[in-house]
Formats: sequence, C-alpha cells, structure tokens
Amino acid sequence: MALSPRLSGQVAARAHHSSAAKLLRKIEPFFAIGQVSGGPLLLASLIALVAINSPWSADYARLWDRPLRISYGSWAIERSVAEWVNDALMPLFFLIIGTEVKREFVKGSLSSWQTAVFPVAGAIGGLVVPVGLYLAFNYGTPTQHGWGVVAAMDTAFSLAIVAMFTTRLPPAVRAVLLAFAAIDDVFGLLVIAVAYTETLQPWFLLLAAIGYAAMMVLLRLRWVAPILYIACGLVVWVGVLGSGVHPTIAGVAIGLLLPTSSRLSEKRFVERVQKPVDQLKAAQAAAERARDDEEAEQYREKAQQRLGYLHEMAAATDEAAERLVRILTPWVSYIVLPLFALSNVRIHFSAALVGDAVQSPLALGIVVGLALGKPVGFLAATWLATRLGQARLPDGVTWRMVLGIGAVAGIGFTISLFIAELAFAEAELTEMAALAVLAASLVSGLFGYGVLWHAASVAEANAVEAGG
Repeated sequence: MALSPRLSGQVAARAHHSSAAKLLRKIEPFFAIGQVSGGPLLLASLIALVAINSPWSADYARLWDRPLRISYGSWAIERSVAEWVNDALMPLFFLIIGTEVKREFVKGSLSSWQTAVFPVAGAIGGLVVPVGLYLAFNYGTPTQHGWGVVAAMDTAFSLAIVAMFTTRLPPAVRAVLLAFAAIDDVFGLLVIAVAYTETLQPWFLLLAAIGYAAMMVLLRLRWVAPILYIACGLVVWVGVLGSGVHPTIAGVAIGLLLPTSSRLSEKRFVERVQKPVDQLKAAQAAAERARDDEEAEQYREKAQQRLGYLHEMAAATDEAAERLVRILTPWVSYIVLPLFALSNVRIHFSAALVGDAVQSPLALGIVVGLALGKPVGFLAATWLATRLGQARLPDGVTWRMVLGIGAVAGIGFTISLFIAELAFAEAELTEMAALAVLAASLVSGLFGYGVLWHAASVAEANAVEAGG
C-alpha cells in the first residue's frame, strides 16, 4: 500500500543518506493504493513465471484449469478457475476503466475539444501504426487474427512509471498519458467486442439490455440504496456472458453509466446541515444535563438521529463514480489483477521457445508493434495534429516528454495478454504471444523510463538556468 504522508516524508529525508530508502521511494508509485497499481501485478507475474517453470509446473497449471460449475435447475455454466477469473473478476478492472473514461470526457482532460484532440490524435496513431506493423509481419498467415494484441496499453504500469517523476515533470504529462490511456483502452475494448466475439445469443443480449435499462431508470429516479444497482449489474453481466460477447464489456458499459456529479452540491450541503448540527449540539448538551438515565437516553437517541442525517447528507456530496472507483481500486490492484497474472501468465522458458520466437512473425510483430509502433504512432500523430493546427502541445510539455509517453504506452501487459487468450486457441501460440508481450513491455518500460528521466533532467536544468 502507499506510504502515509508522515512516513513518506521520513523516507524522503532518509533517502539523502540511505540507498535502501531511496529505492523504497522510487518503487512507491508501483504500490500506490489510490490508483490501479502495477506493483502487485508485477509481483504476481514473477511468481507465476517461477511456478510455471518449476518442477511443480503441471500441478500449478491444473490448479487454475480445474473446472468450477455453477448450476440452478436445468441451467448450468462451467468454466475453469482461470476462466472465472477472466469472466467474473476482470470486468471489475474494466469497470474502473469505463468510469475513468467517462470522467475524462465529462470533467477531465477530454472535456473540451481543444484539450481532447492531442491525446485523441495520439491514440489513433498509437492504434493504427502498431496494428500496421503487426500485420506487416503476419498478414496472410494463421496468426493474422492476433493483431488486437498490440491495440491497447497497460494503464497501471505506464502510470506507475510516470509517477516516479511526479515532482520533476509538469502535471500535464500525467494528464496526457491518462487521457491517451483512456482512449487507448476504449479501442482495446472495441477490439475485444468486435474482433473476438464469434457468436451472439440475442436473448441474452436482451437480458443485458433490460438490466442496463433498469439501472438507467434507477439513476433517473435518484435511487440511493446500492442493492438494486448491484442486482441490475449482475443481470447485465449474466446477459453479456451468455450472449457470447466477453463480459469485460459489461464492466465498461456500467462504468460509462455511473454519474460523475454528486447528488448534493457543497453549497447546498452547508445550507442543509447547519440546523441539524445545532440540533445535535443541543441534544448532546441536554443529555449531559439529564436528571436520570432514561432522559439522557432519549436525548442521545435524538443526537444519533441527527448524526444519521448528517452522515447521509455528507455521502450525497460524493459522486457515485469516484466513490465506486475508490472502493474497487484496492481490490482490483491487490486481488483481481494479481489473480489474473497468476492464472494467465504461463510462459515455459526454454531455448526452443526463445529460438522459435526470434524467427516467428507473431513474436516479431508483437514486439515491433508495441515497442516501436506505440511511441512512433503517438509521436507522429500528435505532431501532425499540432502542425495542422488542430491541437497544441500542453503547457510545459516538450516533444521529448511526448516520446516518453508513447514509449511507456508500449507496455501492453494486462490487456495484451487478455486479447492473446481470446485470439489464439492453440496453447503454443498463446505462450509465444505472452513471451513477446513480456519482452516488448520490458523494452518499452526501460526505454520510457530513460526518455522521461532525460526529459526531467533537461527540464530541471532549464529551470535552474532560468532562475539564475
């Protein structure tokens, strides 16, 4: 979890004379609990790689391939444990993505056309160029269908690397990356929905639509109790799961539906709570002056009623989208994504696999598409949009920083592995694709860190020179 402010300050002081403390401060962004973090995912991936290459590899694989059946009367559904992680837990991760995408469009970096064009152009270039490079290696081959592997970036790892330079780079760098990641993830989800959905069951789609419409009605009625929303969300998930569309789409759809404004403004809150606060103080004082326990208990009950009112009014000032993300983020960071890595990262390292990968169009297309295509596509598209006068470089951001953003976008770990599972039925191809994604992510992460470190150093030097 993230360090407390006081402990963070202690670590900053110790970093002046302790290399261990300095390292802890560097890796802190990978375990920040306020956002989807890449640290637990990375640790789980390393554990999975060690386990799958150990003498207990077969037992480890059987653990996740064990079937788990859910039935009710004549209706039954059976999935392996790994598939249940993908189908039942991963939609929570995509729900957060959908929610953050909506917030960016409504009140964030994409809320106006002028601010949206730059990352939108970058996202288009970051999709077209990687896919084009992948198809350059694989067009007309049996692996052509895997082009979606290079479509989307890994938000958690990318944001964690940028967070390592929080105090050295302008805030606009993170805003641009977050906006780019939001649009890039939308493209990835559209790829899942369109390219990797084989058959559709219309009656299940109708069920999902009914559940979705019911949630819209509840929101229209300003219904507060969460139990009905949870029930409707489960209906949407069951409908999408049974329809043949991957259930991660249900998470995104629900996330896009959540309100990004509170039910009660801060101004109205102050107006409504002043009198109850006075009543609470009066009841508390009366309880202390009461002549006997029975009278004191009556005044304490009145005080509790006022506290309940104040609690509900305070909750009404919190927007639903932000509250849900705040609740889900620790669970997604420390349980859902690690379970996804533990159950899906199954690369059996061998000289034969590495040798085949070096000569395989599939692996080469993925590595080139992510490690080269993402930064080139993002940089070229944003530069072109700026030159055409349709976008402008955000304040304080340099083209070197833009290259760094594009470089870390080449980390395609989570969604890339997810799409690889959907794209390839053969275990050999899935394993080779996973190895290529791992290699591309490592190269992209190191390259992005190096570019951003150099950009931060230049920015600091320019600031010192300007100040002098």
